[in-house]
Amino acid sequence: MQIPQPLKSGSKAPNLTFKEYGKEMHTEQIKSPYLVYFYPKDDTPGCTKQACGIRDNWSKFKSAGLRVIGISKDSEESHEKFRRKFALPFSLIADTDLRLAQAFGVFGKKQFMGKTYNAVHRMSFLVDAEGTIIKTYLKVKSGEHAETVLKDFVQLKS
Repeated sequence: MQIPQPLKSGSKAPNLTFKEYGKEMHTEQIKSPYLVYFYPKDDTPGCTKQACGIRDNWSKFKSAGLRVIGISKDSEESHEKFRRKFALPFSLIADTDLRLAQAFGVFGKKQFMGKTYNAVHRMSFLVDAEGTIIKTYLKVKSGEHAETVLKDFVQLKS
């Protein structure tokens, strides 16, 4: 089993392709800072708390000029149900082949209740307008993540 090797601050973020309002987008087209957050599974307690925390702070994200892209291995259909159920105002990418999780280094060995397995780790990356990672979050607390990111982003901008 591999140990996750997440990208560090100063690394170039891999280009992402995703759909936003039915239109295909690429992160290289984004000319503003963005948060890429990886999460294990749609509609589970921790993942829902994290997503809803971002949703509840959405006006602050918009005011800061910070876009958000969530990524999990769930299908597009699962993402759409999750987005509708919780009125999530940001993009979710279906990484069913784990290509993005591996590119960002968030896939690897996990332990839970005495079992060891490979899985996507809950990690996030704050990326500047030029596509460089300016902050990596390795130990994400679901309920506090949105506010932590916003606070860090404001500090990094000044």
